[in-house]
Amino acid sequence: MTYEIIIGLEIHVQLQTRTKIFCGCSTAFNPDHPNVQVCPVCLGLPGALPVLNAEAFHLGIKTALGLGCEIAKFTKWDRKQYFYPDLPKGYQISQFDLPFSHDGHVEVVIGAASADPAQPPPVRRVRILRAHLEEDAGKNVHDESGRGRESKVDLNRAGTPLVEIVTEPDLRSSAEARQFLEELKLMLTYLEVSDCNMQEGSLRCDANVNLHVIQADGSRVPTPIVEIKNLNSFRFTEQAIDYEVARQWESFQQTGIRMGAKGGHKRTVGFDPGRGTTYPLREKEEAADYRYFPDPDLVPMTTTTDQVAAIRAEMCELPSHRRQRLIQDYQLSTYDAAVIIDQGRPVADYFEEVAKSCGDGKQAANWLTQDLQAAMKERGESIVNFPIRPEVLAGLLERINKKRITIKSAREVFTSLLSGTAEGLSPSVPRIDELIASRGLEIVQDTGAIDAAISEVFSRSAKAIADFKAGNEKAVGALIGQVMKGVKGADPQTVREKVLARLAE
Repeated sequence: MTYEIIIGLEIHVQLQTRTKIFCGCSTAFNPDHPNVQVCPVCLGLPGALPVLNAEAFHLGIKTALGLGCEIAKFTKWDRKQYFYPDLPKGYQISQFDLPFSHDGHVEVVIGAASADPAQPPPVRRVRILRAHLEEDAGKNVHDESGRGRESKVDLNRAGTPLVEIVTEPDLRSSAEARQFLEELKLMLTYLEVSDCNMQEGSLRCDANVNLHVIQADGSRVPTPIVEIKNLNSFRFTEQAIDYEVARQWESFQQTGIRMGAKGGHKRTVGFDPGRGTTYPLREKEEAADYRYFPDPDLVPMTTTTDQVAAIRAEMCELPSHRRQRLIQDYQLSTYDAAVIIDQGRPVADYFEEVAKSCGDGKQAANWLTQDLQAAMKERGESIVNFPIRPEVLAGLLERINKKRITIKSAREVFTSLLSGTAEGLSPSVPRIDELIASRGLEIVQDTGAIDAAISEVFSRSAKAIADFKAGNEKAVGALIGQVMKGVKGADPQTVREKVLARLAE
């Protein structure tokens, strides 16, 4: 027997609004001051009435459009009943049978991006069943001293607007689940609908995992579905799924329990990162257990075609589309395009400005992914406050393309501009020419000077010349190096051609 892994995800995304979804309390992350961002509405006090935050609905639609979902023209609110200390009302305002969006999809690159443009990596199309709005619960804070005697509740988060994104079970490995989540997070941050800070709980994931065991006759036997709750990192999601797959396979081999059989019901588990194992929480609820009914305090919502079109018009280019466009417009490899896009909108914007100005996308990508990344890491700066602005780097690369300076000299200018900025100088295009001239970095156009330097080097390099003619091709490097040292600013390619021509005489 063998098996196929079946994974569906439920992702909860906190929307980036200043206030909560049904009241005016702040949504700021404030764990050091619990229960200060609350009011009668989010505390569920008698007589308090919710009022919808229009910005939350706006960001929800923007999220759904990014997911390729259809936007419902009519949607309503429902009460989802369950009883936990972090839910003071005893129910959560959510959406059940008429979510505001449905039937979308996200295409995810599976595996590593290729450096060969002719070999694009495979793509997994993950269908989105629905994306709906709801309010977040508070947070239970348990005693972690080991005594286990005290639990507290912080309701600062209660009422924060969430979009819950539910996928179809289209993922087939923990690695695919991680790549889907990474692509989703990238899209949400590009659209600026959420900061997706997983450490602060802005992006959380539940993973529904089971196996389809393939028997000798080709028939499939599903194992019971297990929902792994509240995964708050990509790494933990991957580890939890891998553990659960191994546990289910071992359990099926020992017991043969399948979905629908006695003992084969759904269940909910947590994940312990320290032990790398899942542990039981409760039996899996069905919709009937939540006793959904329409919320009587909130009116249904309607959206028009014009409203949806207006929101679509304000959206930026999605990262998946922009990644493909960079490959086509600037002849980048899928790897370089992925590196640029995956670092966020500011980096992608910086690249495009440089590439358009200097006319060389490949060179712009090389400098961005190598020299700029190294400099930003060393200085602890982001691209937003990096002192060498796009027009300056473009000017430097343009001078390389026009063969005014070598790449080695350009790196010297780049370093000088950075150090000059640290001293309070303002780097600019004229400053580049000033540095090139003052340091004698401009490529020497006088081939006579190069010829004279070659003659001088050859006159004292009989051994290197003999070694080269005896078959040691590496010896030419020493000759070229001496000529370059003698003629600062000489074009390496020109020097190499002339040295090889002289050796061939």
